[in-house]
Amino acid sequence: MNNNLIYDIDLSKIPKHIAIIMDGNGRWAKSRFLPRAAGHKAGVETIREIVKEASRLGIKHLTLYAFSTENWKRPKPEVDTLMKLLSMYLQNEVNELHKNNVKLTAIGITKELPSICIEKLNYAEELTKNNAGINLNLALNYGGRADIKNAFIDILKDYKSGKIDINDIDEGIIKNYLSTKSIPDPELVIRTSGEQRLSNFLLWEVAYSEFYYTDIHWPDFNKEELQKALFVYQNRDRRFGGLK
Repeated sequence: MNNNLIYDIDLSKIPKHIAIIMDGNGRWAKSRFLPRAAGHKAGVETIREIVKEASRLGIKHLTLYAFSTENWKRPKPEVDTLMKLLSMYLQNEVNELHKNNVKLTAIGITKELPSICIEKLNYAEELTKNNAGINLNLALNYGGRADIKNAFIDILKDYKSGKIDINDIDEGIIKNYLSTKSIPDPELVIRTSGEQRLSNFLLWEVAYSEFYYTDIHWPDFNKEELQKALFVYQNRDRRFGGLK
Protein backbone atom coordinates (compact mmCIF):
# COMPACT_ATOMS: atom_id res chain seq x y z
CA MET A 1 0.00 0.00 0.00
CA ASN A 2 2.81 2.44 0.82
CA ASN A 3 3.96 2.40 -2.80
CA ASN A 4 0.74 4.17 -3.73
CA LEU A 5 1.04 6.96 -1.16
CA ILE A 6 1.78 10.41 -2.59
CA TYR A 7 2.09 11.96 0.89
CA ASP A 8 3.92 10.65 3.94
CA ILE A 9 0.86 9.42 5.82
CA ASP A 10 1.08 7.31 8.98
CA LEU A 11 -1.38 4.50 8.25
CA SER A 12 -1.49 3.62 11.95
CA LYS A 13 -3.01 7.04 12.71
CA ILE A 14 -5.74 7.22 10.10
CA PRO A 15 -8.90 8.88 11.48
CA LYS A 16 -11.80 6.51 12.04
CA HIS A 17 -14.35 8.95 10.60
CA ILE A 18 -14.02 11.57 7.88
CA ALA A 19 -16.91 13.79 6.83
CA ILE A 20 -16.92 15.68 3.54
CA ILE A 21 -18.97 18.67 2.37
CA MET A 22 -18.94 18.02 -1.36
CA ASP A 23 -19.08 21.54 -2.78
CA GLY A 24 -18.39 23.02 -6.19
CA ASN A 25 -20.18 20.84 -8.74
CA GLY A 26 -21.93 23.83 -10.24
CA ARG A 27 -18.82 26.02 -10.30
CA TRP A 28 -16.85 23.17 -11.89
CA ALA A 29 -19.44 22.95 -14.65
CA LYS A 30 -19.64 26.73 -15.11
CA SER A 31 -15.86 26.99 -15.52
CA ARG A 32 -16.17 24.52 -18.42
CA PHE A 33 -19.26 26.20 -19.95
CA LEU A 34 -21.33 23.12 -19.09
CA PRO A 35 -24.78 22.85 -17.48
CA ARG A 36 -24.85 22.38 -13.71
CA ALA A 37 -26.19 18.87 -14.22
CA ALA A 38 -22.88 17.92 -15.82
CA GLY A 39 -21.10 19.01 -12.64
CA HIS A 40 -23.35 16.86 -10.49
CA LYS A 41 -22.73 13.86 -12.75
CA ALA A 42 -18.98 14.42 -12.51
CA GLY A 43 -19.34 14.66 -8.74
CA VAL A 44 -20.82 11.16 -8.64
CA GLU A 45 -17.68 9.83 -10.33
CA THR A 46 -15.60 11.46 -7.60
CA ILE A 47 -17.66 9.72 -4.92
CA ARG A 48 -16.74 6.39 -6.46
CA GLU A 49 -13.01 7.20 -6.38
CA ILE A 50 -12.98 8.64 -2.87
CA VAL A 51 -14.91 5.72 -1.37
CA LYS A 52 -12.39 3.30 -2.85
CA GLU A 53 -9.40 5.30 -1.62
CA ALA A 54 -10.85 5.86 1.85
CA SER A 55 -11.48 2.13 2.14
CA ARG A 56 -7.96 1.34 0.96
CA LEU A 57 -6.45 3.67 3.55
CA GLY A 58 -8.38 2.04 6.37
CA ILE A 59 -10.95 4.75 7.12
CA LYS A 60 -13.90 3.10 8.87
CA HIS A 61 -16.59 5.76 8.38
CA LEU A 62 -17.04 8.23 5.51
CA THR A 63 -19.97 10.65 5.74
CA LEU A 64 -20.83 12.59 2.58
CA TYR A 65 -23.09 15.66 2.66
CA ALA A 66 -25.14 14.73 -0.39
CA PHE A 67 -28.33 16.79 0.03
CA SER A 68 -29.18 19.24 2.79
CA THR A 69 -32.56 20.32 4.13
CA GLU A 70 -31.85 23.70 2.51
CA ASN A 71 -31.13 22.24 -0.93
CA TRP A 72 -34.88 22.01 -1.63
CA LYS A 73 -34.70 25.79 -2.19
CA ARG A 74 -32.77 25.23 -5.42
CA PRO A 75 -34.62 25.40 -8.77
CA LYS A 76 -36.90 22.39 -9.23
CA PRO A 77 -35.11 21.12 -12.37
CA GLU A 78 -31.84 20.98 -10.44
CA VAL A 79 -33.45 19.23 -7.46
CA ASP A 80 -35.04 16.74 -9.85
CA THR A 81 -31.63 16.11 -11.42
CA LEU A 82 -30.06 15.53 -7.99
CA MET A 83 -32.80 13.07 -7.03
CA LYS A 84 -32.43 11.25 -10.35
CA LEU A 85 -28.67 11.00 -9.85
CA LEU A 86 -29.18 9.70 -6.31
CA SER A 87 -31.55 7.02 -7.59
CA MET A 88 -29.15 6.05 -10.38
CA TYR A 89 -26.17 5.97 -8.02
CA LEU A 90 -27.95 3.66 -5.60
CA GLN A 91 -29.08 1.39 -8.41
CA ASN A 92 -25.78 1.28 -10.31
CA GLU A 93 -23.39 1.13 -7.38
CA VAL A 94 -25.08 -1.07 -4.80
CA ASN A 95 -23.77 -4.38 -6.14
CA GLU A 96 -20.23 -3.03 -6.43
CA LEU A 97 -20.43 -1.58 -2.93
CA HIS A 98 -21.67 -4.89 -1.61
CA LYS A 99 -18.95 -6.78 -3.47
CA ASN A 100 -16.33 -4.53 -1.84
CA ASN A 101 -17.76 -5.10 1.65
CA VAL A 102 -19.02 -1.49 1.95
CA LYS A 103 -21.85 -0.84 4.39
CA LEU A 104 -24.19 1.90 3.17
CA THR A 105 -26.22 3.92 5.66
CA ALA A 106 -28.01 7.25 5.58
CA ILE A 107 -28.82 10.07 7.96
CA GLY A 108 -31.42 12.78 7.54
CA ILE A 109 -35.18 12.94 7.00
CA THR A 110 -35.07 10.33 4.25
CA LYS A 111 -38.83 9.74 4.38
CA GLU A 112 -39.28 13.06 2.55
CA LEU A 113 -37.21 11.94 -0.46
CA PRO A 114 -38.96 10.77 -3.65
CA SER A 115 -40.42 7.28 -3.27
CA ILE A 116 -38.06 5.77 -5.85
CA CYS A 117 -35.06 7.06 -3.87
CA ILE A 118 -36.47 5.70 -0.62
CA GLU A 119 -37.04 2.31 -2.24
CA LYS A 120 -33.50 2.06 -3.61
CA LEU A 121 -31.97 3.43 -0.42
CA ASN A 122 -33.81 0.89 1.73
CA TYR A 123 -32.70 -1.92 -0.57
CA ALA A 124 -29.06 -0.79 -0.48
CA GLU A 125 -29.05 -0.48 3.31
CA GLU A 126 -30.62 -3.90 3.74
CA LEU A 127 -28.28 -5.57 1.25
CA THR A 128 -25.11 -4.14 2.81
CA LYS A 129 -26.09 -4.02 6.51
CA ASN A 130 -23.82 -6.89 7.54
CA ASN A 131 -20.76 -5.75 5.59
CA ALA A 132 -17.71 -5.12 7.76
CA GLY A 133 -15.74 -2.77 5.51
CA ILE A 134 -15.99 1.01 5.32
CA ASN A 135 -19.33 2.55 6.31
CA LEU A 136 -20.44 4.95 3.56
CA ASN A 137 -22.88 7.25 5.33
CA LEU A 138 -24.93 9.51 3.04
CA ALA A 139 -26.42 12.67 4.54
CA LEU A 140 -29.67 13.01 2.61
CA ASN A 141 -32.22 15.72 3.37
CA TYR A 142 -30.02 16.29 6.40
CA GLY A 143 -29.64 19.34 8.60
CA GLY A 144 -27.73 19.54 11.85
CA ARG A 145 -30.28 21.81 13.53
CA ALA A 146 -33.19 19.59 12.48
CA ASP A 147 -31.38 16.54 13.85
CA ILE A 148 -30.76 18.24 17.21
CA LYS A 149 -34.38 19.47 17.30
CA ASN A 150 -35.73 15.97 16.64
CA ALA A 151 -33.42 14.54 19.30
CA PHE A 152 -34.71 17.14 21.79
CA ILE A 153 -38.33 16.21 21.00
CA ASP A 154 -37.62 12.48 21.47
CA ILE A 155 -35.81 13.12 24.75
CA LEU A 156 -38.81 15.10 26.03
CA LYS A 157 -41.18 12.30 25.02
CA ASP A 158 -39.08 9.69 26.81
CA TYR A 159 -38.77 11.93 29.87
CA LYS A 160 -42.53 12.41 30.06
CA SER A 161 -43.12 8.67 29.69
CA GLY A 162 -40.61 7.92 32.43
CA LYS A 163 -38.07 6.16 30.22
CA ILE A 164 -35.33 8.57 31.24
CA ASP A 165 -34.72 10.75 34.30
CA ILE A 166 -33.84 14.39 33.76
CA ASN A 167 -30.77 14.02 35.99
CA ASP A 168 -29.43 11.27 33.72
CA ILE A 169 -29.33 13.47 30.64
CA ASP A 170 -25.72 14.08 29.63
CA GLU A 171 -23.82 14.36 26.38
CA GLY A 172 -23.86 10.59 25.95
CA ILE A 173 -27.65 10.46 26.26
CA ILE A 174 -28.05 13.27 23.74
CA LYS A 175 -25.69 11.50 21.32
CA ASN A 176 -27.89 8.41 21.49
CA TYR A 177 -30.86 10.40 20.19
CA LEU A 178 -29.05 11.81 17.16
CA SER A 179 -29.15 10.12 13.75
CA THR A 180 -25.37 9.62 14.03
CA LYS A 181 -25.61 7.62 17.26
CA SER A 182 -24.11 4.48 15.70
CA ILE A 183 -20.93 6.13 14.41
CA PRO A 184 -18.09 8.04 16.12
CA ASP A 185 -17.78 11.79 15.74
CA PRO A 186 -15.63 12.80 12.75
CA GLU A 187 -12.02 13.60 13.48
CA LEU A 188 -11.68 15.40 10.14
CA VAL A 189 -14.14 17.48 8.12
CA ILE A 190 -13.21 18.35 4.54
CA ARG A 191 -14.93 21.03 2.47
CA THR A 192 -14.12 21.53 -1.18
CA SER A 193 -14.45 24.54 -3.51
CA GLY A 194 -13.13 27.28 -1.25
CA GLU A 195 -16.06 27.93 1.07
CA GLN A 196 -15.22 27.91 4.79
CA ARG A 197 -18.45 27.22 6.64
CA LEU A 198 -20.35 24.22 8.00
CA SER A 199 -23.66 24.86 6.21
CA ASN A 200 -25.67 23.13 8.95
CA PHE A 201 -23.61 19.93 8.77
CA LEU A 202 -23.07 17.70 11.84
CA LEU A 203 -23.30 20.66 14.23
CA TRP A 204 -23.19 18.55 17.41
CA GLU A 205 -20.67 16.02 16.15
CA VAL A 206 -17.89 18.37 14.96
CA ALA A 207 -17.19 19.98 18.35
CA TYR A 208 -13.58 18.75 18.26
CA SER A 209 -13.14 17.93 14.59
CA GLU A 210 -10.27 19.28 12.54
CA PHE A 211 -11.31 21.26 9.45
CA TYR A 212 -9.61 21.15 6.08
CA TYR A 213 -10.64 23.53 3.32
CA THR A 214 -9.49 23.35 -0.28
CA ASP A 215 -10.20 25.47 -3.35
CA ILE A 216 -10.47 22.29 -5.44
CA HIS A 217 -14.01 21.76 -6.76
CA TRP A 218 -15.53 18.43 -5.77
CA PRO A 219 -15.37 16.82 -9.26
CA ASP A 220 -11.58 17.45 -9.24
CA PHE A 221 -11.07 16.16 -5.69
CA ASN A 222 -9.21 12.88 -6.20
CA LYS A 223 -7.33 10.31 -4.11
CA GLU A 224 -4.19 12.47 -4.07
CA GLU A 225 -6.21 15.37 -2.62
CA LEU A 226 -7.65 13.06 0.03
CA GLN A 227 -4.15 11.95 0.98
CA LYS A 228 -3.07 15.60 1.18
CA ALA A 229 -5.94 16.35 3.59
CA LEU A 230 -4.91 13.39 5.75
CA PHE A 231 -1.29 14.54 5.71
CA VAL A 232 -2.28 18.01 6.91
CA TYR A 233 -4.54 16.49 9.57
CA GLN A 234 -1.79 14.24 10.91
CA ASN A 235 0.56 17.21 11.27
CA ARG A 236 -1.77 19.18 13.51
CA ASP A 237 -1.57 19.26 17.30
CA ARG A 238 -4.92 18.08 18.68
CA ARG A 239 -5.22 19.05 22.37
CA PHE A 240 -9.02 18.92 22.94
CA GLY A 241 -8.87 21.97 25.19
CA GLY A 242 -5.93 20.71 27.24
CA LEU A 243 -2.17 20.97 27.06
CA LYS A 244 0.54 18.52 26.07
